Amino acid sequence: MQHRLIGHILMENTGLSQQALEHALRIQQEKGGRIGEILMEQKAITELDLLKALSVQLDLPMTLSLSPEEANTGFAQKVPIHFLKKYRMVPVITPQQTMIAVNDPLSFQPVDDLRLLLDLEKTPVVLSPYSAILSVINFAYDMSGGSAEQVIQDMHGDETSRILSEIEETADLLEDTSDAPIIKLVNLMLSQAVKARASDIHIEPSQQRLKIRYRVDGLLYDMLSPPKHVQSALISRVKIMAKMNIAEKRLPQDGRIEIRIADRSVDIRVSTIPTAHGERVVLRLLDKSNVLLKVSDLGMPETALQDFENLIHSPYGIFLVTGPTGSGKTTTLYAALSTLNTTDINIITIEDPVEYQMEGVGQIQVNRKIDLTFAKGLRSIVRQDPDVILVGEIRDLETAEIAIQSALTGHLVFSTLHTNDSASAVTRLIDMGIEPFLVTSSVTAILAQRLVRVLCPHCKEEYQPDEASLRKIGITPRMAEGKSIFIGRGCPECLHTGYYGRTGLFELLVLDKEIRNLILKTSDANLIKAKAIDRKMITLRQDGAVKVLNGITTIEEVFRVTY
Repeated sequence: MQHRLIGHILMENTGLSQQALEHALRIQQEKGGRIGEILMEQKAITELDLLKALSVQLDLPMTLSLSPEEANTGFAQKVPIHFLKKYRMVPVITPQQTMIAVNDPLSFQPVDDLRLLLDLEKTPVVLSPYSAILSVINFAYDMSGGSAEQVIQDMHGDETSRILSEIEETADLLEDTSDAPIIKLVNLMLSQAVKARASDIHIEPSQQRLKIRYRVDGLLYDMLSPPKHVQSALISRVKIMAKMNIAEKRLPQDGRIEIRIADRSVDIRVSTIPTAHGERVVLRLLDKSNVLLKVSDLGMPETALQDFENLIHSPYGIFLVTGPTGSGKTTTLYAALSTLNTTDINIITIEDPVEYQMEGVGQIQVNRKIDLTFAKGLRSIVRQDPDVILVGEIRDLETAEIAIQSALTGHLVFSTLHTNDSASAVTRLIDMGIEPFLVTSSVTAILAQRLVRVLCPHCKEEYQPDEASLRKIGITPRMAEGKSIFIGRGCPECLHTGYYGRTGLFELLVLDKEIRNLILKTSDANLIKAKAIDRKMITLRQDGAVKVLNGITTIEEVFRVTY
């Protein structure tokens, strides 16, 4: 069969004129190149016209769209991204078929190299538009973290001296096309953290290397290891964005960055401390597009939820939420405030920092530089005729005393304490120096909470745990009868962790008459807790056991946070 010329096929199928073809042929004789690409440059044909003609000439199938979501992205670990981009091709491996999509079918050698590399010897080749191929490449390397690694590979020591060109801190990171490798790396680090639902980014220098870790659903995961020589430039870039002093490397500093990533607005708190191997940086990410939770979305047991809703509508008293850092105390209190936030109620808060912006609520930020502490702010709030006051944290006797006085004079006060369980909060207040009778007359309830990771709905599977594991969190064989218990297998949706998102475990101690009488006699947390359990209080571990039996979380998670 005679080989047909591409120009003739284009004239037959696309209405290409003889004059345009001859003009392109003259350019080819002068400068070289392929006739199809010259015609595209001259705007005589489109990419689709050329692909159709090549399909006819070479008898190759053509597909206009590729679905990256269905494709296996495992090849990203074996093939460098620049190789696929240079030769405009990508392997598309889906449950239905396996093929190599190419934009330039005459790159025979690179296609053969790719087949050898991925063991795809008899895989068919299909023609595809470059935009479709590029979307699969970008999706695959974004999912695998390879794109960040690629930026790191592209760096050279001599480039780090010219990288500190400042960009507008509220610019959309996905639109920033800066060529400086460090700027690209920082933008990528931030956008991947938001995509991975990270709450914190840790930049940790050691003697030989630099490590970047993300905290996702409460646990830290290694994400990147850039070369040691980019350390100072990387940290300087973050400090410039946070408007910090880049010359000061001996003292801790705090700063703030506001960025937009696509349609999401993210507030970032930056903290640096000097260490033996350079500055260590932690970035706390607060996604402003996250909607405030309702009280019913927190994950409280039904009985505790009814008591909680009654208590937050009390006319006065102190409602305390306790738990370690990062256990969701602020989220719970804001859910309560959003329930109470109506036009006929005046709500004022003092926080460190203000984490959520709330319409119609007066929010004060603690500022130690000008001596605006919780105690000083609280004294001023009381003079602002509030109905509800939120104090970010009771840290000292002075703040505790003002909060109690406010509760006794007809205000509803919400605050937090760092204690292990609800009963220990009573002991903590008395240890601070508050008289037991003031505790019993002002505190209405104490809510202890923890956050457990929720099983990923895409990869959770049923399994049969041994009896010892069940007893570890208080589940008897009888309780487990007829119930399904699950474990997370791990999949791309959940970054192969087996978990996606978090929910709360709650322990609500209501100070009724009997509990109050006991507190007047003793501040022993164990005795108070035992009494509360007699009064039908559900403990953190009991709430966790119920969530395991309901297929929400795992035995290991409950044991981890209630140990």
